[in-house]
Amino acid sequence: MNSLPMRAMGGSAICLLALGWGGCGYSDFRLPELAPAQPQVGYEWRPRDAPVLPHGGPGEWDSHDALNPSVVRRGAAYYNFYSGFDGTTWRTILATSANGLSWKKEGVVLAPEPRLGEAGYIAANGSALFDQGEFWYWYQAGPKETPRLGLARASDGRHWRKARFPVMDYGPRGSWDERGLADPYAIKVGRYFYLFYLGEDRARRQRLGVARSLDGEHWQKVRSNPILELGKDGSFDEMGLGEPAVWIAHGYYWMLYTGRDAQQNRRLGMARSTDGVHWEKLPAAFSGREAWDSRVVCDPTIELMDGRLTVWFGGGDAPSPDENLNGQIGVATLHAVHADDKLAK
Repeated sequence: MNSLPMRAMGGSAICLLALGWGGCGYSDFRLPELAPAQPQVGYEWRPRDAPVLPHGGPGEWDSHDALNPSVVRRGAAYYNFYSGFDGTTWRTILATSANGLSWKKEGVVLAPEPRLGEAGYIAANGSALFDQGEFWYWYQAGPKETPRLGLARASDGRHWRKARFPVMDYGPRGSWDERGLADPYAIKVGRYFYLFYLGEDRARRQRLGVARSLDGEHWQKVRSNPILELGKDGSFDEMGLGEPAVWIAHGYYWMLYTGRDAQQNRRLGMARSTDGVHWEKLPAAFSGREAWDSRVVCDPTIELMDGRLTVWFGGGDAPSPDENLNGQIGVATLHAVHADDKLAK
C-alpha cells in the first residue's frame, strides 16, 4: 500500500521540539557503525509464483486489498499483522502460520478509533516487533491526507493497548515531513528502537527518514532527514519512495523500499549503508513476474525462515497510488550473491 494520496494536503503541521508525547526532537545520531565484511555481495530476488495470502471475498474486511504484511516469528509460529481494505477503511488483520506459507486469517485486531484522534480511515500499514515479552506495533492512523504514527502493544498479538496518539508527529513548517508520516518499519539495535518511515512535504514529495527511541513512544528524528531521495526523471522511483524494510547482513544495513514511477507502477529498490543514515542506492529494482503482481510490488517485510532471508510483500494488478490494487500478499527469498559468483555464470 502506498501510504498517502498524491493530491494536495491541507492543515498545518506542528512539531513539539521537546521530547514529549507525539513530539519530534532532533539529534545527529547514527546507528551503530558497521564494517563491511563482504563489500561485493548483492541479492537475487526469487519470488513464488502465486500469492500466499489472497484478499477476501465480498463483504470481508480485506475484500478490496490485502497488503502491507508485517511478519514476526514467535516460537514455532509466524504472526502476520497485515492491512485489509474493504473499500472504505483500512484495518490491521492477524493471520498465523506454522510455515510462513499457509496462512489462517484470524480477523481484525486493530481498527481506527476517532475518539483517540485517529479519524476513521486507517489504523494499519504498520510494523511489528516482538520484544520484552510482547508484540509492539507501530502503525499509521489519522485522516487519509495527513496521517501520523501510533503505537500499540499486546502480549498475545490479539488484544492491543494503544499508546496515546500520536507517538510521532509532523515536522515543523517547511520540513520534509510537514504534511504526513506513514509506512513505519521498526528494528531494534542495542538499547534503541529505530523507525524508518515515509514523510511528505508541502510539495507532495514522499521520501524516507529515520528516528530513534528508547521506549518506543518518544522519538528523536535524525537532523539530516530525509535519508533517501527521489530517483531521477524516468527512474522507477521518480514519483515517490515508501515502505522501507531494513535488516543487517554482511557488514551492512540493507533496505528494500517501494519506488513509484510516473504511471503509478511500483517496484522494490534496494539500498545499503554502514551507519543507517547515509545510504547508497543499488541498481537492482524488483518487478512483478505474474499477472497478480504485474503492476505493483510493494510493502516488504523481512524475516529469517529456515535460515533463508524471506520477504513477504504486497502485489497488485492495478496501478494506483494508494488502494484498490486487487492487492494480495506474496513471498520471495533474497539470495546473497557475490560478484565472483556472477562472473562465473
